Amino acid sequence: MSDSRETLTAFVVGHPIHHSRSPMIHTHWLRGFGIAGEYRAIDVAPEQFETFFADLRTSKKFRGGNVTIPHKEVACRLADRPDELAEELGAANTLWVTDGLVHATNTDGYGFVANLDQRAPGWSRADKAVILGAGGASRAVIQAVRDRKIGEIHVVNRTVERARELADRFGSRVHAHEMGALREVLSGAGLFINTTSLGMDGQESIAIDFAAMQDNAIVTDIVYVPLKTPMLKEAERQGKTTVDGLGMLLNQAVPGFETWFGKRPSVDEQLRQLVISDMDKHQ
Repeated sequence: MSDSRETLTAFVVGHPIHHSRSPMIHTHWLRGFGIAGEYRAIDVAPEQFETFFADLRTSKKFRGGNVTIPHKEVACRLADRPDELAEELGAANTLWVTDGLVHATNTDGYGFVANLDQRAPGWSRADKAVILGAGGASRAVIQAVRDRKIGEIHVVNRTVERARELADRFGSRVHAHEMGALREVLSGAGLFINTTSLGMDGQESIAIDFAAMQDNAIVTDIVYVPLKTPMLKEAERQGKTTVDGLGMLLNQAVPGFETWFGKRPSVDEQLRQLVISDMDKHQ
């Protein structure tokens, strides 16, 4: 007997997109809830993205979807109703369609803090955070850490001008530094966050001495391939609490799923192990 229920459909769009694990995450939740739904990965080149976006308003094929590299900034610009988070970041990763209008938000910051809340409760009691990197990924992290009321946020980057742009964007509690200042600003910090691609999937990393941080400091990395990056290994060796980046990926998917499919999923160990097993297969 055929299933007459409506099939709810969402997507992740990027270029390239074959590496995305978002379909695995959302399909796991769809099956868990018994929802007749589908989540597709769609490869759209930059020159075709505006056409894809315009079709969202009229086709009624999708409830909405996720946006990944290189389309996040354009998605925010094209959206009819970007929220305050997306507007401040200038980037959107989650879209939904209501009455022919495309709404947009950014859940990367939510995913980042939810991961730390799960795996290092109390992390936001730190008075001072150090963030390495001033690229696109760092924006959502800075915004999220600032909104959790951490007093000092120090952004360290090879090109200090880019760090200064972020300090100007996110307010007086955010300070910009060149790489040579890293050792100094780590002194007394309770939180260190790597937002660069250093150490990702065999890429080179840099040696960091975390000894000057607080004894109970937390070191986290938004990179999740490998799960334990060279920076996390070094921090662990020095006795610091470490948090890998996989939970950020898993948690940022929660709000979108709830919006499109009407159920709020949980990020549990079963899902985490499902993704880790897939990562192991493709090493």
